[in-house]
Amino acid sequence: MSKEQNVINYYVICNRLKNVIRTGWKNWNVQRERLESVAEHIFGVQMLAIAMKSEYQYDVDIMKVIFMLAVHELGETIIGDLTQFEIKKEEKEKIECEAVHKILSGLIDGKQIEELFLEFDSHGTKESMFAYQCDKLECDLQSKLYDEEGCVDLNQQQGNETLKNNMVQELLNTGASWGTMWLQFGQQVYPYDDNFRAVSNYAINHEIGESKSK
Repeated sequence: MSKEQNVINYYVICNRLKNVIRTGWKNWNVQRERLESVAEHIFGVQMLAIAMKSEYQYDVDIMKVIFMLAVHELGETIIGDLTQFEIKKEEKEKIECEAVHKILSGLIDGKQIEELFLEFDSHGTKESMFAYQCDKLECDLQSKLYDEEGCVDLNQQQGNETLKNNMVQELLNTGASWGTMWLQFGQQVYPYDDNFRAVSNYAINHEIGESKSK
């Protein structure tokens, strides 16, 4: 296969992510004309990484982080967007790694790109841990934005299996809003350092939407 064909094949596969809507928003019946795609999540988490590096001066290779985040959802071009409430972590990692290996096998730099993907999943380096925290916080910040727009009605959640999660129920039972619940959920579940926790707390205590800040 020619180099030109390899470029086109990879581009077309990745282009699918523009049309893969994030499953969590569908599960929660988010009412909005446009829902975030996986491709938009990738952009959002890269921009969050740039801001976190800028303001907290992390000792990380930010270009490596941005590259890592660019490919961290690559497997979803084949397996779709599966949430932590739908599939066990180990099972998802297995099928996702197989998908990524298949996608990258035709590229000359495929092995190096695959190593970056695996590094992200390992959380074993300072870049991968920083990227992982950005990935998780970005989702919770997007939840807060949708909540501020009034896109989620907690009384209209028939068939929502995520709502049955014990921690989700406990947080909502405290009277937390949907967006606040996800920010609090993230603080309990993910290994946020003090800086990520501080940004999460800021989002809990303030309205963060663009229209609110003007």
